[in-house]
Amino acid sequence: MTRIKKEEVRENRIAMEAVVDAYDECERAMGWYYYLDEKIKFPFTAHCQNKRPISPLKVGEEVEVIGMAQENECQSDMFVWIRYSNDQLAVPLAQLASKSTDVGTQEAMGDWHYWVAREYEF
Repeated sequence: MTRIKKEEVRENRIAMEAVVDAYDECERAMGWYYYLDEKIKFPFTAHCQNKRPISPLKVGEEVEVIGMAQENECQSDMFVWIRYSNDQLAVPLAQLASKSTDVGTQEAMGDWHYWVAREYEF
């Protein structure tokens, strides 16, 4: 994967809001978890933007995102609950492109996609 260009404003927001005072992998993961949970307004519609071997979603498939998965599911990646086949399923947040018009949701999703595209790790 090719890294995208560094964005200083986004880097600063991530450092000051998502991973502030995080000293290890677990703290960075939880920082991201709470940052996303607070900024994203659920539910919202999204579509699958890439295929992942851990998810049954197909590129272009539209889903309703209903919330963050449990904390313990988000230690190595950020997962969200979607409505799927009359049930709920947790899928990687990076797999989804939001159709929400909420500014906070757009910003938080953009921040997470940026983090993943820059190949940063917890």
